[in-house]
Amino acid sequence: MATILIPTPLRQFAGGSDAVEVSAATVGEALEHLVSSHPQIKRNLFNDQGRLRSFVNVYVDDEDIRYLDRENTALEPTSTISIVPSIAGGSAAARLAPAVGLPELSNQEILRYSRHLILPEVGLDGQRKLKGAKVLMVGTGGLGAPLGLYLAAAGIGRIGIVDFDVVDETNLQRQVIHGTGDVGRPKIDSAAETMQDINPLLIIDKFEVALTSSNAFEIISGYDLVVDGTDNFPTRYLVNDACVLLGKPNAYGSIFRFEGQATVFHHLGGPCYRCLYPEPPPPGLVPSCAEGGVLGILPAVIGSIQATETVKIVLGKGESLSGRLLLYDALGMRFRELRLRRNPECPVCGDNPTVRELIDYQQFCGIPQQAAEEAARERLPEIAPTQLKSRIDAGDDVFVLDVREPHEFEIARIPGTTLIPLGTLPQHVHELDATADIVIHCKSGARSGKAQRLLKDMGFSRVTNLAGGILRWSDEVDPAVPKY
Repeated sequence: MATILIPTPLRQFAGGSDAVEVSAATVGEALEHLVSSHPQIKRNLFNDQGRLRSFVNVYVDDEDIRYLDRENTALEPTSTISIVPSIAGGSAAARLAPAVGLPELSNQEILRYSRHLILPEVGLDGQRKLKGAKVLMVGTGGLGAPLGLYLAAAGIGRIGIVDFDVVDETNLQRQVIHGTGDVGRPKIDSAAETMQDINPLLIIDKFEVALTSSNAFEIISGYDLVVDGTDNFPTRYLVNDACVLLGKPNAYGSIFRFEGQATVFHHLGGPCYRCLYPEPPPPGLVPSCAEGGVLGILPAVIGSIQATETVKIVLGKGESLSGRLLLYDALGMRFRELRLRRNPECPVCGDNPTVRELIDYQQFCGIPQQAAEEAARERLPEIAPTQLKSRIDAGDDVFVLDVREPHEFEIARIPGTTLIPLGTLPQHVHELDATADIVIHCKSGARSGKAQRLLKDMGFSRVTNLAGGILRWSDEVDPAVPKY
């Protein structure tokens, strides 16, 4: 029996299973068995033409088979098929630089970096390279937090920071570069202050702006390499394309729940992000950390790997992750490595590139189109939390449906609600009364809106969405309900 490993974002559509065993002779046959047993997975793996989506990669026994005939690739009885979807986290200039022209170290710096200096792989010249290096961090959130701490401590001489967000209390579970007293402050100020405290010798450039197609070249061109700590697909593709066009390596990391990925893109002829994921997933298909959660320690692991790769590239030592995708499973405490190949047909780094300038990445990721489609749709009815509370108090016959996950239901709930998670709703529709007055809620109103449209399309005529979800219920009706 071949084994198909189910990635975390798709497990909700496979009954929570992390692996499925199938009897199949080829990859195509195995995937067909998978979607037959778990139909909800199909739309996440295949497009309307039945082709595997471009933001999903399939490996057999850790070998990339994207350029093979995936449908007919033969399987051994003990083969393991890995499904690796994208998750919402070089050039000659990056080679070992000669010591000539690099900044000298003061006696104070020699003492500070002494544990580096006694490493033969670093030594005096290596630490001078670190001092002369210029690294750009995009983001100071989950991944940016350990990156900022360790790059500053390592002695990188100049670090640029791009971020325009403010510190929120929910950040503190994982973004260890910020503290409780920083809540409400710009992240860029909080991060810079902490990094400067760790290493007062550090030069920090602050860019309190969103990285866009209009400013990316100007910002990135002043640095030797970029460390990607972003949490959204438009910025990921923007960073990738800018790095390729400018000839800069890109130390990449991404995180979701208990899993992380790390590699180095466009380093010494290696593949870029578009070689791995030619196109982004449709908006809303891949849940964010705010929706799916993330283990607070996870970004420390992945961010530290990114920082390690950055230091190695500057030193010109060791074997980088270029051409290798490192997968980390915190629950299983396992690392796996998948080979990556440069795609000769890649539109950015391929043999005949078609992308020669930065594009509209919001448009590329389908965000304006999604907004337009949502605006064009019939506006479905909503109800304010205070209105729902009044109806409940008045004894109205209203059925309140919670479409969050069971672990969210344990954290906070509206009394008297029925829980049916969104991912399993199609299988439980028969349990609902199509003539009933149903109010649906989730955390903030997004998932419940999807459930509302799903039920409406299935003939439910009296379905209302709770505006703002349980968070707004806590604000306006019952402050005793925890916010998360």
